[in-house]
Amino acid sequence: MAGHVKRFTRMLLECNSNDKLCVVREYQTEVIVVPVLLVGFFVIVLTVILWLHCRGLRAKQEQSSSSGHQVNDKNQQESSSTENCYIQLSETSVESLLNSASLTLKELEIPREKLSAGTLQLLKHGRYGSTYRAQLETGNPGKTKPVVLKALQDLASPQEVKDFLGRIKFHQKLGHHKNLVELVGCCVDQLPLYMIMEDVSLGDLLTFLWTCRKDIMTMDGIPYDLTERQVYEVGQQVAAALAYLEEKKLFHGDIAARNVLLHHNFTAKLCGLDLAYETHTYGANSVTQIVPVKWQAPERLLKKPPSIKADMYDLIFGLEVYLSGAPPYPEVPPSDILSYLQRQNIMKQPSSCQQAMYGIMKSCWQWNAAHRPSPADLIRSLQTAVKTSNDHAVLQVPELVVPELYANVAGVDVHSLVREYTIL
Repeated sequence: MAGHVKRFTRMLLECNSNDKLCVVREYQTEVIVVPVLLVGFFVIVLTVILWLHCRGLRAKQEQSSSSGHQVNDKNQQESSSTENCYIQLSETSVESLLNSASLTLKELEIPREKLSAGTLQLLKHGRYGSTYRAQLETGNPGKTKPVVLKALQDLASPQEVKDFLGRIKFHQKLGHHKNLVELVGCCVDQLPLYMIMEDVSLGDLLTFLWTCRKDIMTMDGIPYDLTERQVYEVGQQVAAALAYLEEKKLFHGDIAARNVLLHHNFTAKLCGLDLAYETHTYGANSVTQIVPVKWQAPERLLKKPPSIKADMYDLIFGLEVYLSGAPPYPEVPPSDILSYLQRQNIMKQPSSCQQAMYGIMKSCWQWNAAHRPSPADLIRSLQTAVKTSNDHAVLQVPELVVPELYANVAGVDVHSLVREYTIL
């Protein structure tokens, strides 16, 4: 039997390489053992990986639980701290605002005693206070100069105080320009608060134009008439103010004769920067200032943000001058003005308006804002036109103005017209 086994083994070892059965039997051990070893190795590696993963999850949960307690403790501390701050601010917020303003506006602060007692003359009541004319001591004995005070009422809320102080700081940051109404100073040490602006002798251009309609050639030595050349000069000065605002990345938003002030020498000063302040401070969506629709550019009527190019369209105030204070589009109800403009309609040329000036107006009334001139372009056009303008013929309209009728046609509040002028 043993001999047979030895002989069989010898036969396998001596088998031919072409014998498939012999090859299978020869590698039978490798075919079985190697896969078993590989599977075992894979199982071991997988087990290690799962163990490490579970260990990591357990550590992360413990860390999260620990940090959660810390966050809760921190939130409780912050909540307590915020609550304490809120209580403190709610009790002294107005006082805190005034203390802060006394430091930031120190260079503008004017002692209240320099406002001559008994000289306050009420001009108009405002939303939060009143506007007065007063006399301010100049430093020279017995000499004063007229100023206009915008006052904030004694019982103002913290938000009203903050907004009022913001308007003062806005004018301070705006700086000086000869064609913008100037901030003289302020009184912010205590309530009532005063914003002190320069007083412009002739008042607003709209009131001046209405006075021109009367049979008055002069009043207190002031000639109440306008020539074509003076219209160009006023237009140049308003455009110069807009160019300055453009440099400051600002705009006006309500260019109209009521917001142009005149000095004795016919120096024009732009006022009425409420819309510019509100948009700059709170954003276009938070504006409360209402601008009559007939003085708005098409994009403003479509609720798009205001811009300096909208101001260029608003130079329709030039027509107010030629019409001696009549509102624009007198034949169109305020509610229909947008559809009227969408049909590409514009104001007709007044009989007293020369073709050169009307051409400039039409360039400002382009529906597409990109096609309107810039303030600098407008200044150059006016400088060219003034060379051939008439400086002798006086622009006059015989009919007197009825404020109620004007307000109805213009779409404005009649009470806002019965005033000398608004300074802000």
